Amino acid sequence: MTMKDETMNWFHKLLLGIGMACTGIMSTASAGTYPDKPIKLLVPFPAGGGTDIVARKLAQKLTADLKQTVYVENRGGASGNIGAAAVAHAPADGYTLMMTAAPFAIAPALFKGLSFHPVKDFTAITEIATVPLLIVTRTDSPLNTVADLLAAARKKGADITYATFGVGSPPHLVGEKIQQLAQIKMRQIPYKGGQAALSEILSGQISIGILDVVSMAPLVKSGRLKALAITGPIRAPELPNIPTLSEQGVHFDAVGWYGLFAPAGLPPGVTHTLNAAVNKVLATPDMRKLIVTSGSIPISPPTSASQWQATFNNDVQVWGQIAHDSGATVN
Repeated sequence: MTMKDETMNWFHKLLLGIGMACTGIMSTASAGTYPDKPIKLLVPFPAGGGTDIVARKLAQKLTADLKQTVYVENRGGASGNIGAAAVAHAPADGYTLMMTAAPFAIAPALFKGLSFHPVKDFTAITEIATVPLLIVTRTDSPLNTVADLLAAARKKGADITYATFGVGSPPHLVGEKIQQLAQIKMRQIPYKGGQAALSEILSGQISIGILDVVSMAPLVKSGRLKALAITGPIRAPELPNIPTLSEQGVHFDAVGWYGLFAPAGLPPGVTHTLNAAVNKVLATPDMRKLIVTSGSIPISPPTSASQWQATFNNDVQVWGQIAHDSGATVN
């Protein structure tokens, strides 16, 4: 190698080293200044639902804590899949987030040809709350407990119907699991939401509803509906007199949730910043009150990003297996 070649080689190495150093400095500065512009919190469901209500309160408080505007954008459709796809394909820079619910974990088991996968294409940031389902009926129904429901379903010629949000929804899959565990038969009647099913539950045309606690809890507390059970491993603080399914002999503890996600590949420093900020907000009295009064259950102690990722990965498997066992599919 000539002197000229050695000089050029040394010069190229010097430039490479300077470039790498600059990249490191820029990366550190970027992580250190996050966030430096508004953050979009996408809710993949229509405005006014339980996920949306909690997301808007969360965005308001994060705006104050992060010193940057956090705004909610609703992009509903296809059981949340349209909004989820938009987030999956957004830049992994922390400026597009998604707050969603348990149907997100079920999607790959139900929908063919999804343009995203909940585990591979997202970074889990933290769990917001657990959201049980209520098994409800009209106040003058002869059904008062889960035992009554199972006995009625076992009678010859029985036609026990249950209202849900639709094929493959968590209420549908809970109903399928109850049938499997208790060896009974019930007939699902799908609706577009709890309010759409309400009139037929109240009139007695539908035996029971397996519906979200957020929309049903106020009706139970006001005496318009009677609750037979709540899903999940523990009773809800706002509904302490309603026993769980497991307490009544149907041992199934899977429960819905609200969770925060970002596109896959989110820098660890940004993930940590968001996890810490959201968990700080969730610990405030007014945020906890909003969650509890809706019938949901606050997360305590708060989850780290890695803990929520592990829990979510397991949920995808659990709900996916239930969906597979039920034979539920959505075209």
